[in-house]
Formats: sequence, C-alpha cells, structure tokens
Amino acid sequence: MTTTPARPTQRAFARALLDPACPPPSGLCTWNGSDPGPRLDVYRNNVVVSLVAALADTFPVVQQLVGGEFFEAMVRLYICESPPTSPVLTDYGDGFADWVHHFEPATTLPYLADMARLERARVRAFHAADIEPVPPQAWQAVLSDPSRLVGCSLSLHPSLAIVHSAYALVSLWQAHQHDNPDTIDAAVAAVTLDHAEQALVWRDGDAVLVQPVAPTTAAFVLALRAGQPLGTAIEQLAGAELAAPLGLLVGHRLVTHIQSNGEQP
Repeated sequence: MTTTPARPTQRAFARALLDPACPPPSGLCTWNGSDPGPRLDVYRNNVVVSLVAALADTFPVVQQLVGGEFFEAMVRLYICESPPTSPVLTDYGDGFADWVHHFEPATTLPYLADMARLERARVRAFHAADIEPVPPQAWQAVLSDPSRLVGCSLSLHPSLAIVHSAYALVSLWQAHQHDNPDTIDAAVAAVTLDHAEQALVWRDGDAVLVQPVAPTTAAFVLALRAGQPLGTAIEQLAGAELAAPLGLLVGHRLVTHIQSNGEQP
C-alpha cells in the first residue's frame, strides 16, 4: 500500500493543530469570513484533550506518580513533539518512556520511564494476537526424550514481555492497584524502591498479568524470545534449575510452538 505524501498546507495545519504557538496556516478560512483562529483553538483543544485522555488511559500509574496537573502538562509537550502517526489511539505512546527518560523535570523520579515501559507493555499485551498454546500431548512427546528437548526452540506468546528496572518496578506498580488513596500511600511507603526488579508481562484471557521474576529467568525468557535453542537459553540460568522458569511458561500457557532441531519453522 502506498501513502500519498502530505501537502505543505496539510503539514502546516497538522503543526498548528498540536502547537498553540503556531498561527493558523495561510489559506485557512471560514464559511462566513470570520477569523479562523478561535475556531482552530476549539478544534485544537478537542484534539489535544483526546490525546491526553488516551495517554492517561495507557499510563495511569505514571499519572498517579506525578499528579494530574504535572501529567497533563508533560504529555501536552510530548504530544506536540511526538504526534500520533496512526489513527489507532491504542498504538500511541510507544516512544513515551524514552521521551520521559530525557524529560528533565521528571528526573527526580528516576523510575518513571520504567513505569511507562511497563504500562505500555501491558497495553501491547492486551492487544496482542490470540495464539493457541502447545497442547499437553506435544509436551509429553518432547519430554519423553530429554536429549531432544535441549535442541528445541520454543515460540512464546506474542503478549509476553520482559521489562527491566534498577528499581522496585513491579512492587511500585502493584502498590498502585488499590482503589483507596490511603491504601495506596501505605503500600507505596512499604516499597523499597532501590531494589532492582524484572517484570514478566503477559495476557491470560482478558486479563493482563504482571509478575516479578529473577534476573536469570528474565534472561532465559529473552533468549528463547530471540530464537535460541532451549539448551543455549538454559545457560542464562547460571546453574539454576530449569523446572521453575520452564514451568512458569508452560503453566501459564505461554509456549505456542515447539520447533525440534532441524525442523522447518
């Protein structure tokens, strides 16, 4: 499919739509000859408010961490610098975490960008494709020959993601899952922030789950995701038992295909 390049007037209108400092583009007019500026302001406000709301839905804990007023001011800047490139609002915000990482007013919360990565991973997990897991009989056939198992490559569910953080990211996210603000405050106060955590994110039915995992388990999952054979991925466990991380993937139905050594994908 080919995309028709935007005309200069369209590009100018798009810039003016998201940046209140931009004047109405030349050639913009109204049916009755009145000043188009106020009408553009109304349209601009509706568009920006919709985008702010979409980002608030995607990053609710980020919003709680910085407060509503700060969050709105921050995302308005992000919207101006990184407008959507897709009409699907659930696609918007992939670059937000990296943008937050370099947003100087947020540097007092060094874990904020990681929280944005976790929340964006949850949205992607929710909208990931549905793929059936490996049936039990297939596992039985492979597990009957352990020497065959180590040469296999495992395809993982597309909703599955790993988010690394130098901070207690999962604990902080979980603390914000309460409805009562006082309960949230108490839960947050109990979190030891200066403690690295790795988050495993996946979808189970209609629910998106977040679970902390050991660094070796995270490395193991990422190795499998990269297409490494199980025998090679096991090296990431640094001597730890395979049963727990493999059982985690199998138990949560996150393995979607077993490719034996030499088998065509």
